[in-house]
Amino acid sequence: MKHRVVVLILGAAALVAPALAQTLPVSAPVEKELAARASNVSEVTLGKGMLDFAARFMDGKDEDQAAVKLLIHGLDGIYVRDYEFDKEGQFSAGQIEQLRKYFETSEWSPLVRDRDSKTGESSDVMVKLVNGQSGGLFILDVEPKEISIVLILGPIRMDQLGKLRGLSGLGALGDVDKNTRGKDKVDNKTGKGDGQ
Repeated sequence: MKHRVVVLILGAAALVAPALAQTLPVSAPVEKELAARASNVSEVTLGKGMLDFAARFMDGKDEDQAAVKLLIHGLDGIYVRDYEFDKEGQFSAGQIEQLRKYFETSEWSPLVRDRDSKTGESSDVMVKLVNGQSGGLFILDVEPKEISIVLILGPIRMDQLGKLRGLSGLGALGDVDKNTRGKDKVDNKTGKGDGQ
């Protein structure tokens, strides 16, 4: 029940966010094109102010909420976008490359690059390093009829990242910490992890 309250607070915080904060801070032109073509668009935009606001309502005595509160403290923002399309071919490989290029700088280091030429599926996980410390995380997951983007700005502890999955709209983060460790990566053909 307490966890539900946190989700409702975060949902309300996202609703009162200013309209200007509705685009990702680094990919607005491509994001607008994708949103215009998608049949279903899901957006979660939590800037620093919204994260601080939500953290005030989290119960420090509840173990899960305390962990989430600690994790989001110091973050500058969490942005999640999910675009679903009615049919294949409604977005181009060029648009996906534009998204990737925003993060191909000396600050961002690739953690995971997975490409399947048969299905057209791909996954990218990149970490922003600032003075040797994690300063952000970018995840781009592409399927023939769906694109998912997660951008977290600020200091991140990868071992704690899965705790964010309980927040509204951030369920996809539950497997991120596993995917960044080679032993837990799942083979799409066999359905088994590398450690099995």
